[in-house]
Amino acid sequence: MKKSFPFQTPGKDDARVLEAIKGDIRKYLKRERRKKFPEGHDLWDFNCKLGPDQSTAEVIALADLIPALDKLAATEGTTHAYVEILAFASHRQPKRVNPFDQPEPDSTAAEPAAPENPPAG
Repeated sequence: MKKSFPFQTPGKDDARVLEAIKGDIRKYLKRERRKKFPEGHDLWDFNCKLGPDQSTAEVIALADLIPALDKLAATEGTTHAYVEILAFASHRQPKRVNPFDQPEPDSTAAEPAAPENPPAG
């Protein structure tokens, strides 16, 4: 997706226009993630750029795209946002497990817990 979005539309509140832009971005991401993976791949990854126009757009991480769009919309004098999102197939990296981060076996778990307030008697 390579698209330029105006931040102001006649007859619409600016906040609603910004929410519509975010909705379009999320809808595109959801649509791309539903596609079948090519042979040997198991993850869709995205290259993203954001800026006031195509020539000044900067590379940005997907997780930072929406907050950066909010910041760009709040910038004085900015009337448009150029968003470029390109999907590509990738391989999921296995999560590395550090054996030192594993919880210690709790020796008190095998013993029944004593009641805090014994019955009066």
